[in-house]
Amino acid sequence: MSRQMFVNLPIQNMERSQAFFKSLGFSFNPQFTNEQGACMVVSEQHNYVMLLVEPFFQTFTKKPVADATQATEVLVCLSCESREEVDALVRKALAAGGTAPQPPQDHGFMYGHGFTDLDGHMWELVYMDMSAAPSQP
Repeated sequence: MSRQMFVNLPIQNMERSQAFFKSLGFSFNPQFTNEQGACMVVSEQHNYVMLLVEPFFQTFTKKPVADATQATEVLVCLSCESREEVDALVRKALAAGGTAPQPPQDHGFMYGHGFTDLDGHMWELVYMDMSAAPSQP
């Protein structure tokens, strides 16, 4: 069985959040998208992010919903095919109103950067050149 992964994130404004992620090149599955939640397709290999307006998100938990602009509960990390793709996605996020909480990090075989979306969720982007990765002892 191939597992699917759905990351659920609370958001404040559905239209604004969809516009932000569409500007980064992501699409949404209309079959699972409405005014309460949107199924963002991260990859066709069964990886999705469910953007859920906060009142609807709250129905899934009895715990308080964290304010991602004040606290970090999860770091979402996406792989990229190149350093250039990492940088291009960060540029698109910044142009769409996101922020870059840290400068790029270059570890030789691994290059990463990231952005914070409009609701404060942190997205890490990483490119790894496994042919240049250190070997394990």
